[in-house]
Amino acid sequence: MEQPLFSAKAHVFQIDPATKRNWIPASKHAVTVSFFYDASRSVYRIISVGGTKAIINSTITPNMTFTKTSQKFGQWADSRANTVYGLGFATEQQLQQFSDQFKELKEAARLVREKSQEKFELINTGLNIAAPQGLSEDRHSPPPLLCVNGPGEDKLFRSKSADIELASEKEHVKKMLSEGSVCEVNMETELLNLQESNAKLVAALHEANSSIDQWKKQLAEYQEETDRLREQVVELEAQSGHPASSEKRKEEISRSVEEMEALIKAKDEEINTLQSKKSDFGEMEKEREEVYKRMQELEEKNADLEQQVQKAEQTLVSSLDARQQAESEVRKVIEVLDVKIVDLNDLRQSLAKLVDK
Repeated sequence: MEQPLFSAKAHVFQIDPATKRNWIPASKHAVTVSFFYDASRSVYRIISVGGTKAIINSTITPNMTFTKTSQKFGQWADSRANTVYGLGFATEQQLQQFSDQFKELKEAARLVREKSQEKFELINTGLNIAAPQGLSEDRHSPPPLLCVNGPGEDKLFRSKSADIELASEKEHVKKMLSEGSVCEVNMETELLNLQESNAKLVAALHEANSSIDQWKKQLAEYQEETDRLREQVVELEAQSGHPASSEKRKEEISRSVEEMEALIKAKDEEINTLQSKKSDFGEMEKEREEVYKRMQELEEKNADLEQQVQKAEQTLVSSLDARQQAESEVRKVIEVLDVKIVDLNDLRQSLAKLVDK
């Protein structure tokens, strides 16, 4: 009966048997990878099950070596299964724990091999273990280009300077966008204020013009009435034969004329007041024109800011393209290193077999 010794969560990969370069994912998500000890056969195995099939079934031998190829990725070659397994962990600590456990069980397997009298039976049993089904099923599917860090680990290859430059470029773009939006808000506020002031000015001007026209009509009527009264006075003086009555009539007419002149003077003062107000309206009109010019200047400044934002976005796109190209080159180099590591592992295993013989 097999007993679990250690378990960890990891993304499982297998080397492409056709090219020996690309990694083929054996699981869509992180799965449990466990070390087991088979007491009946005195062997240590690494087993992982995805769904209803075993994606790792590797017997640990003294010749195996677990290699950490990056901060969160490790691999080992299994000659019996004729493949290379790769594991991508979420943290560097999990990778270190798995590596330490692998070394301990490898040493334990070496001790068991030295003490066991059935060494050849154990080797034959290991050779008869079937290869994982996922290897044959995925052989005909186009292998994706994956980095050795597994899903979500491509950030390790990004240059820190490129990230800092990209972050500063984004902050610059956000700043310019915020300045443009502030200018637009200020322009809209000033435009609303101008429209409200303009409406008030127009209403006041209409009211003043209508009042002035009305008072001018009244003044003309009063002047006509005064002229008519004066003509009547002259006629009465010429026709009247009684000086006393004519004097009395003349005094009454004079009082009426004085009253009319006082009324005319009051109306003149009101007209002068309205004309002064009209000059104030002229100053407000000039102020409105100045604000309108300022609004046009703000619009031109906003257009310049939009052009700067477009240039910054173009620069950002070019930076992203350059970074993607650099990441692609780094992936190619890592793939070449993986192939070299696999070749070295094969060479080391061949040498180890020669030494064992």
